[in-house]
Amino acid sequence: MLKRYFPIVEWLPGYDRQTLSQDLFAAVIVTLMVIPQALAYALLAGLPAVTGLYASMLPLIAYTVFGTSRTLAVGPMAIVALMTAAALSNIVATGTVAYSEAAATLAFLSGGMLMLMGVFRLGFFANFLSHPVVSGLLSASGVLIATSQLGNLLGITMSGFTLIEQLAGLITHWQDFNVLTALIGLGSLAFLVGMRRAGPTLRRLGMTTTLSGFITKAGPIIAVMISTLLVWAFNLEAYGVAVVGEIPRHLPPLALPSLDPTLISTLLMPAFLISLVGFIESVSLAQMLAAKRRQRIAPDQELFALGGSNLAAAVSSSMPVTGSLSRTVINFDAGARTPAAGSFAALGVALVTLYLTPLIHFLPIATLAASIIVSTFTLLDARGLKRTWHYSKRDFAAMLATIVLTFVSGVEVGVMVGVGLSLALFLYTTSRPHSALVGRVPGTEHFRNVERYTTEHDPSVALLRVDESLYFANARYLEDTVYAMVAERPALKHVVLISSAVNLIDASALESLEAINSRLNDSQVKLHLAEVKGPVMDRLKQSDFLDHLTGEVFLSTYHAWEALHDEKTVVKPTQDASSS
Repeated sequence: MLKRYFPIVEWLPGYDRQTLSQDLFAAVIVTLMVIPQALAYALLAGLPAVTGLYASMLPLIAYTVFGTSRTLAVGPMAIVALMTAAALSNIVATGTVAYSEAAATLAFLSGGMLMLMGVFRLGFFANFLSHPVVSGLLSASGVLIATSQLGNLLGITMSGFTLIEQLAGLITHWQDFNVLTALIGLGSLAFLVGMRRAGPTLRRLGMTTTLSGFITKAGPIIAVMISTLLVWAFNLEAYGVAVVGEIPRHLPPLALPSLDPTLISTLLMPAFLISLVGFIESVSLAQMLAAKRRQRIAPDQELFALGGSNLAAAVSSSMPVTGSLSRTVINFDAGARTPAAGSFAALGVALVTLYLTPLIHFLPIATLAASIIVSTFTLLDARGLKRTWHYSKRDFAAMLATIVLTFVSGVEVGVMVGVGLSLALFLYTTSRPHSALVGRVPGTEHFRNVERYTTEHDPSVALLRVDESLYFANARYLEDTVYAMVAERPALKHVVLISSAVNLIDASALESLEAINSRLNDSQVKLHLAEVKGPVMDRLKQSDFLDHLTGEVFLSTYHAWEALHDEKTVVKPTQDASSS
């Protein structure tokens, strides 16, 4: 039980000096790389820049205690920051103390939901969003995040959380355009894009893969240093270049978030959506990196860990957090071996907050906007759009609908519609399960679809393979399929339902099977089952269905064929069995 909720007790006893040195090195790299990102994501959420630093302290320590991934790094994330801003902007005024308090309350609600889901092992909720829908949601969110920063990039005042609102604001306030801000912003953007693509060039110049990778990832730090020096040296703040300004030089104040009932009821749905999206992204990333090191994570415990991280954020005047793609990849590449690297990084951020924040005063907002825009490149999945289009037009339609609605109505609506579309697609697909009449491949014990293979069959025996679990949504469809098959075959005496793909028969499907059994009996046709899985058979034995079954339950389709067919009436194929 202790290891279930506190994975730290599993790896901490074996923590040695070599692991410590690797974790410390990774923490230093992460601290240096993510400070600009933390500041930027706080501004994206509509919060003071220092909130991003606060969100990179206690939440990381909480994840060290509760997390199962050795390399996942929690903190502010672009899409969660955007969803935070969208949730709070219509409730309280941006930039006020009440806005910061509401952000902490949002983190508190998200953390509570995640922990409860972890306690009750409800990680399967993440499956309610299909991968094409998630891909569409992230791609659309990436575009929204990028366009939301165009104003900061060019010195234009703009707002809004839909694509139409953002573009309209950009056009309406075009007169606010600031040349110096645009030069800094566009210059930073070009530099960051160039740094992302500089790896091959640096390696051709003789640098090692490790060194070239470090330099390319250090692009944001270099851009921050250069642009900050320029603003300070030439006093560009006096010419309208917006800067981060003064950042409090103290650790996050510890306090309980606002528990106002009205505020809580308003934020319940946004908190759930933030929790869902954050969990899906975190677990997907953690599983991918764990597989590279032949490690494993526990998704249900990850719910608990992310919940604890958000509760830590809530009591430290912070914002909702989740597993961050960029800082996790940096953490992994830097060689982090345990979650302790996150705690060391938290200590590094704390030291920066206490002693180095005066150096950030002249950091231009335009540079942070450029870093946010570049970070959205990882969210865009144009290849996924193309792949889904070619593979499944139905999934592509759901993906496209999610993208359009996210553009038009915002991320929250996109998430809700995405969940709805994912469930609707599942219900539609499984409500019309694929089934096939199968025949025997001559000379073998194999049975294949009569429309795909050359087989032998007996007009008095119908071998029907159902390729889906049977539940309330497809029970009636199964009845219609069987009745239509019987009506077309006057010589039919036996119907065998091959259940090799059936993992579940719920109460509604059981009633349909009883109805099929009764109606076939009225038509002097016996119903048989074959290849019923153990758990399904256990459930059937708890009912009286098997007592009233007119036929038998066969171990395999071949056994059913041997027992029921009449060699005199078997229709032999005119050619050798082959795939048609």
